[in-house]
Amino acid sequence: MDDEELDLIFKALSDRTRRRIIHYLSKRQDQSLFEVCSAAVAEDGRALARQTVSQHLEVLEAAGLIKTSRKGRTKAHSLNIEQRHMKATAWLSAYQDKGKPK
Repeated sequence: MDDEELDLIFKALSDRTRRRIIHYLSKRQDQSLFEVCSAAVAEDGRALARQTVSQHLEVLEAAGLIKTSRKGRTKAHSLNIEQRHMKATAWLSAYQDKGKPK
């Protein structure tokens, strides 16, 4: 995994709203923008603006953490966690015990 790919993944995961979106998509695949916005309100009562969610979805898609497909005129979003994303965890694990006092 190269640095650019790691940068995209860590950038995507660095934002609380994007982590919330991943959580919503983990419960049900193929959600429209409207459904993701609705899930936020239903789950914790905090509304997310469509434009905000749309921008966050773009960042998640650029990192490859979600994929999109078309359902008629609607764009559907699904979680897309692959083995290559798990390499980011492996990268962090390499430093897990480094720097701890002995």
